[in-house]
Amino acid sequence: MNMKRKIILGIGLIAGATLLVLALRPAPIPVSVVTAERAGFQEYVEEEGRTSLRDPHTVSTPIGGYLRRVELEVGDDVAAGDILFSMDPSPVPALDARAREQARQAVGAARARLESIEAEFEALRAARRFAALEWERAERLFGEGAISASERDRVRLALERAEGAERAGTKAVEAARYELRNALAVLEAAEGDSSPGADEPLRIRAPLSGVVLARHRWNEGLVAPGEAVMDLGDLSRLEVTVDLLSMDAVRVEEGMRVELTRWGGAEDLAGTVRRVEPAGFMRISALGVEEQRVPVRVVLKDAREAWAALGKDYRVEARFILWEDDDVLQIPSSALFRHEDRWGVYVVEGDRAFRRFVEPGRRSGLWTQIHEGLQSGERVVARPGDRVEEGVRVRAEEFTYR
Repeated sequence: MNMKRKIILGIGLIAGATLLVLALRPAPIPVSVVTAERAGFQEYVEEEGRTSLRDPHTVSTPIGGYLRRVELEVGDDVAAGDILFSMDPSPVPALDARAREQARQAVGAARARLESIEAEFEALRAARRFAALEWERAERLFGEGAISASERDRVRLALERAEGAERAGTKAVEAARYELRNALAVLEAAEGDSSPGADEPLRIRAPLSGVVLARHRWNEGLVAPGEAVMDLGDLSRLEVTVDLLSMDAVRVEEGMRVELTRWGGAEDLAGTVRRVEPAGFMRISALGVEEQRVPVRVVLKDAREAWAALGKDYRVEARFILWEDDDVLQIPSSALFRHEDRWGVYVVEGDRAFRRFVEPGRRSGLWTQIHEGLQSGERVVARPGDRVEEGVRVRAEEFTYR
């Protein structure tokens, strides 16, 4: 075999071996890669909430009686002092003949006492006028030196006694008149009569300006004292109540910024934490798990026109901003994995993936802050599986989370 054939055969063997190695070499693993970037970052707690009124008001009947039909409907606006509804007092039970006769006698006795006391009062008034004339005369005589100072003081004391007696007589006349009016009222009820204006209904007026939220009674009928008729509220004082898990509520503070989303409007609403209530409660989740929840009150900061469509007990999504920064290096949380009790990622360089240990920071939804171990612009495997390991060949496909 000549040299030329040996060279050709050698080249063929080398090419065949190369092709065999290439054929037996593992194919690159397809992976999705994401670029580590610096951008705005928010750590937040997100939970569903509902709108509520800070100062709701329930209007009740002040006395028992007969409620007239309530004309106002849910959603009607009212101003403070407007008539909400009217009612008639319960009728006085009828009295028998004996009780009516006793009522007539009580009226006669009260009238006689009043006349006697008025006569005594006229005598007291005359005595006071006489004592006043005596005092004027004593003043003149004392000035002329005709009487002594002690005589003058005696006349003055008599005048003061007469004035005190007249005042006591005035009160006695008033008391006798009250007794007579009370006896007449009992007699009128017993005989079926009524005083002027007794047919006027009792009108209940609005204690505040707002809107009718609910009607508990609207048809005519008997009502008991203190029975609720309607609920009023001022929608301009609307706020949001969010029941947070207790482990999240301890991280929320008064004055913290809140973003209100998915409420139905085109733009998100701004809010502020007004109060984190000091007492929680237990609630069973949809999965049957016991959860300790804490009510958190959020006030709306936007103008009323921005959320005019919201009413009481409407659903919203509340995002409590625990921490935020405009320049934070971050990667998807799915790119992180645990290795030797440390956090790591796979960085793609060329066509291979290399393990890199990092120090993660805060988490926010799908993203995690990175303190050390990565640089902005480096590409990491978004979701490393069991096949990805140190130095393995990969076929990278760009993936966008945002």
